[in-house]
Amino acid sequence: MLLLGETGTGKELIARAVHNRSTRSARTMVKVNCAALPPQLMESELFGHEKGSYTGATERRIGKFELAHGSTLFLDEIGELPLELQAKLLRVLQEKEVERIGGKGPLRVDVRIIAATNRELAEEVAAGRFRADLYYRLNVFPLELPPLRTRPDDLLPLATYFLRKLSQKLGKPFTSIANASLQQIQRYAWPGNIRELENVLERAAILSAPPTLQLAAPLVPSAPARPEVKPMQDTMRDTILAALTQTNYRIRGRVGPLSCSA
Repeated sequence: MLLLGETGTGKELIARAVHNRSTRSARTMVKVNCAALPPQLMESELFGHEKGSYTGATERRIGKFELAHGSTLFLDEIGELPLELQAKLLRVLQEKEVERIGGKGPLRVDVRIIAATNRELAEEVAAGRFRADLYYRLNVFPLELPPLRTRPDDLLPLATYFLRKLSQKLGKPFTSIANASLQQIQRYAWPGNIRELENVLERAAILSAPPTLQLAAPLVPSAPARPEVKPMQDTMRDTILAALTQTNYRIRGRVGPLSCSA
C-alpha cells in the first residue's frame, strides 16, 4: 500500500488503522522514517548487520524487516530513500528475503509494507531520483489523503475531538471553543493540515482558562512559498534524465531524444 498526501494529513494514523484491522494486528507495527537517518546507517537500520561487519559494528543488530516478520513495516517518507537502497528494497519486496550486512546468507521474511510520502513520486521517477520499478511495485494500491483545506466539514469534528483530548491531557475542563476562534479556524487554510490544527489548539489550551478555549494568536495566512531555484547543472540533469526515461534510455534513432526529422 502507498499512502500519498501533504505533510500532516495523518498518513501514519491510516497505516496504524490498516494494521490494527488486519490479521497481523496481534504483532506491533514497526515504523521507519526514511528521512531521519543518514544514508550510511539506513541499510543497517532496515536489514541489520553482523558483529564486526564494519567499523563500529560491535554487536549484531536485527533490522526492521526482521523485527516486522509476521507484522507490518511502515516506511515513512519513502521518497527520501537513497537510490542505492531503493534497489535493495525492491529485491526484498520481490524475493521476500533480507541479508544482514556481513551476513552469510538470506533470511526469509513475511512483512506487509505500507509506504508513505508527501512527494510526487511520478515526478521523482521522471527526474531520475526514484526507481520506476520500485514505484510500480509500491503503487499497487495507492491511497491519496486529501488536505484539510478541501475538507471544511471535518474542521469542527476534529477541533471537538482535540478539545476533549487536550482537556484530559492538561487536566483543564474545556467544554467549548470561543465563537471568534471557531470562525478563524473555519476560515484558515491549514497548510500544515491536521498536525497544525492539533498544535494550534494545544497552544491555545495551555494559555486559555476553562471552560472556553480561545486561540492564543490570530491565524494569519503564511506568505506563499517562493519557487525553488535550482542550480543550472541540476536543472540540465533533471531534463536529460526525464528525456531518457520517456525514451526508455534510447539515445538515438526515431524515438530517441537526439532524433531529428529528415
